[in-house]
Amino acid sequence: MRPASLALVLWGALIAVLLIVEVAEITHLFTIPIVSAISDPLALVFALVFTTILALVGAIFIGIYVSHRILTPGGFTPFEEEMLRMRQEVRDLKASVDALPTTRGPADPPASPGRKP
Repeated sequence: MRPASLALVLWGALIAVLLIVEVAEITHLFTIPIVSAISDPLALVFALVFTTILALVGAIFIGIYVSHRILTPGGFTPFEEEMLRMRQEVRDLKASVDALPTTRGPADPPASPGRKP
């Protein structure tokens, strides 16, 4: 399996797990009474540390993504390159048409088949 597809599978699994956790929170599967949270300070500290670590990891990943997008040099897409080539061709054609002589003498009418000159 290619590394890119492996990364996509891992990110997809992570998103699926986070969606399951979100649905569990919305349905109050994780509801803890406030008295229980206050009466057990160790659990409260553990929850705060766990949330802080998750927030830091998320911020690091966002920072890596943003810095990668900023520092990666961006070039033209193949479509844009083709459009630039076509633009140059149109310029060349326009220049060659402009170089044609613009003053011409009167055109001779075509000879008709029944008439002799």
